[in-house]
Amino acid sequence: MAVTQQEIENRLWDAADELRVAMPEAQYASVVFPLMFWKYLSDTWEHHHQEFLADNEGLDGLSAEEAHEIEYRDYQSFEIPFIHPGTVQQRRASWSSILATITQPGLGQRVRASLQAIETANPDKFSRLFGSMTWTSEEVLSGEVLAAVMQAMDRTPKMHEGNMSHDVLGGAYEYLLKRFSDGSGTRAGQFFTPREVVELIVEVLAAKSFESVYDPTCGSGGMLIASANLLKAHGGRGYTLKLYGQEAVPDTAGVARMNLFMHNLTQFQVEVGDTLKDPRFKKPDGSIAQFDVIVANPPYSLKWKPWTKDLRAIGGVAPQSSADWAFVQHMIASMDPSKGRAGVVLPHGVLFRGGQEAAIRQRVLDDDLLEAVIGLPANLFYSTAIPTCILVFRAPGTKAEERRDGVPFIDASKRFIKAKNRNVLTDADIADTVTAYQSKFDADGNPVDPDGEGGLSARFVRTTEIVANGYDLNIGRYVKQAAAEQEDLGTLIDAYNIARAERQKTEQRMLAVLAAAGIEGFDE
Repeated sequence: MAVTQQEIENRLWDAADELRVAMPEAQYASVVFPLMFWKYLSDTWEHHHQEFLADNEGLDGLSAEEAHEIEYRDYQSFEIPFIHPGTVQQRRASWSSILATITQPGLGQRVRASLQAIETANPDKFSRLFGSMTWTSEEVLSGEVLAAVMQAMDRTPKMHEGNMSHDVLGGAYEYLLKRFSDGSGTRAGQFFTPREVVELIVEVLAAKSFESVYDPTCGSGGMLIASANLLKAHGGRGYTLKLYGQEAVPDTAGVARMNLFMHNLTQFQVEVGDTLKDPRFKKPDGSIAQFDVIVANPPYSLKWKPWTKDLRAIGGVAPQSSADWAFVQHMIASMDPSKGRAGVVLPHGVLFRGGQEAAIRQRVLDDDLLEAVIGLPANLFYSTAIPTCILVFRAPGTKAEERRDGVPFIDASKRFIKAKNRNVLTDADIADTVTAYQSKFDADGNPVDPDGEGGLSARFVRTTEIVANGYDLNIGRYVKQAAAEQEDLGTLIDAYNIARAERQKTEQRMLAVLAAAGIEGFDE
């Protein structure tokens, strides 16, 4: 009988819940995901091994080497090797093998040796897959608690395609990601973007079969997986996408690799490193590699060491206080020149902050790279309550004719429902926002088929109007409905400081003119 989604999710959560006596919920992922993936690999390997034995009953006339060659050529796609081969301590690095020794001392050491052996035996697939594995140390996680987690997880039905689909497996993995995020507060933003925000971005960018999709801050890989799932849902072949990701935190990169495998997506490459400092995807000549679709939810207003000389820095270099526009510049450099498009989630400050950011914004608009600005509700994310926006970009000269020299502004800030810990976009919110993005606009910039109700409005704004406003992209300047009360305190302070600086410059010019005319007695 097929395993239900609910059944596997409940069993996996029971296993995770055994960790409550040992660590905060924010740390569950580092233990549960490697164990879950190890069990998945072991169950899958054993399933194919039994198929091999049934099809070659008795293995008459075959040497051990010949049997091994046939099995790994026709049945297995990865290896579960032996630990200490050829000795009395020999045991396979499988879940069931180690589970059989669960009452013996040194369980964490045996688990670690097994996971490392699997990585070593499959360098092309599983190199660095399981992360740092610090949790296998007795000082971090006692053998008793680790045994309890494994025993609870062993009550989960066999995790192989003969028993459950990859949709169920992938769904269970996503379920755990969400549960861990719900319970871990702001730490969740480091690896998990809410699914509905991901769905909105990938709907807008609409990856096609055989295209490449790249996430320079990929976290747990959700945007890459969602791109493939959306393509599949629309009748395309999600498995044909070539998926690329870079993540600064090694353990999180491991979570992403496991997540992709669980969803039966094998055409991927996830690299570890700081994307701004050390981009890992490059062409043979050393320039930045380019992709068809680029998606990202980078860390907001990250302090960074600005570039001193980098070809990505079109329009200038982002300030040390915020790398927001540096991530945008990297994504622009990563767009395929013939059909590249990019979508990124950022705080509202990127729309209007002055200084170096204003210079970059001006260059992007002058080059007609910005395709849309979509305002989102506040409190959508685990890591921050501030309202955010999605910026959509197209490679130079690739915008549709009717969208050239202008930008659609879409205000979806009131489209949400309140959930326990945050606001949530419904399927209808996502669909209506995508419809607004795809709208035709009349000569006045209004949608030809306006939404008309439900708290969503849009307008196509000519670049000349944006230039007249000093390249300010604040949504409230162009869409009446944008709610001032939803602006976060940091955004308001930024706006105040900009206005104050402009006032001081104007007063200084006025005083200089008055002094030159011999008029005195004016003070600030």
